[in-house]
Amino acid sequence: MTIEACFKLDRGNFRLDVDLQTPSRGVTAIYGPSGCGKTTLLRAFAGLENSCTGILKIDHETWQDQQVNRPPHQRPLGYVFQETALFTHLDVQRNLEYGLRRVPKSERRVSLAKAIKLLGIGHLLERRPDQLSGGEKQRVAIARALAVSPRILLMDEPLSALDQARKQEIMPYLESLHDELEIPVFYVSHSPDEVARLADHLLLMQEGKIIASGPIGHMLTRIDLPLALGDDAEALVEGKVAGFDREYSLTQVDFPGGRFTVSGKELPVGHPVRLRILARDVSLALSENENTSILNIFPAKVEALTSINPSQMIVRLDTGGVPILSRITRKSAEALKLERGKLLYAQVKTVALLS
Repeated sequence: MTIEACFKLDRGNFRLDVDLQTPSRGVTAIYGPSGCGKTTLLRAFAGLENSCTGILKIDHETWQDQQVNRPPHQRPLGYVFQETALFTHLDVQRNLEYGLRRVPKSERRVSLAKAIKLLGIGHLLERRPDQLSGGEKQRVAIARALAVSPRILLMDEPLSALDQARKQEIMPYLESLHDELEIPVFYVSHSPDEVARLADHLLLMQEGKIIASGPIGHMLTRIDLPLALGDDAEALVEGKVAGFDREYSLTQVDFPGGRFTVSGKELPVGHPVRLRILARDVSLALSENENTSILNIFPAKVEALTSINPSQMIVRLDTGGVPILSRITRKSAEALKLERGKLLYAQVKTVALLS
């Protein structure tokens, strides 16, 4: 099942012109520079842009086309803004209940009790917004959006107004939404860390257009896109926990290319996890080096390579069918005689366990 959208909008010097198709489950991150149209795209989904024309279909159900254009209050969606917009004269309980009356009981797929549990706000129900921290307010706002049993959930930089401590506080709750709900989420963010931890798919926007889209692991490692050419170029690897070394506090994670050993917490064997690998933390060698402090060394094949600047290159590698990136100097690339199809070893110095 898919979500199909085709929107056109002209506003002064800005033009939104998008045509997209995404899976109707999981988190789709919308990423791009300021002013590229990310928030406008969310508003088009919500029906808040009166001059926006186009088509919107959610699992073959038409919300907008040449004949139909549901107004915002008839589009069953939840919207979480940068600012929480809670009603200051109502306590948390009544804020959560506010939108329920427009949702028939027969159509309530997410109970209020479940929303409260998922966001961990049961102890806050009698408080008013001015008695909540920034992270607590945002958790209430997300629970309120879920309580109306939305067909899709729109989130516009929901963590941007929070400091780093509050962001770390709320991230596990966002991850639980991803794991436990089947509601598709469109998530706008400027944060590579948020995108890496939460997204399943990525829409990359520039000047009102979608320049590329696809699964997050593929998108991050496409060397024809700007994401793979920046200082923080990265790859994401999906794996499963294979064990935990209590003596050294190291987690073993299996993936198609082998087994990672990473610093982390003890998790159940078989638990799915995501690993983040920065391109600058991957070096290359023509032979497997056993006399090294690096724990994670894998056979790899060069898939593609390109220059970033006069002194550096980015190399896309295939490790058992999983793409990762390596950022090295042009001098090293020439010394190793790198070319497409060349077999070598990827030495991963640092790995982050995201979930």
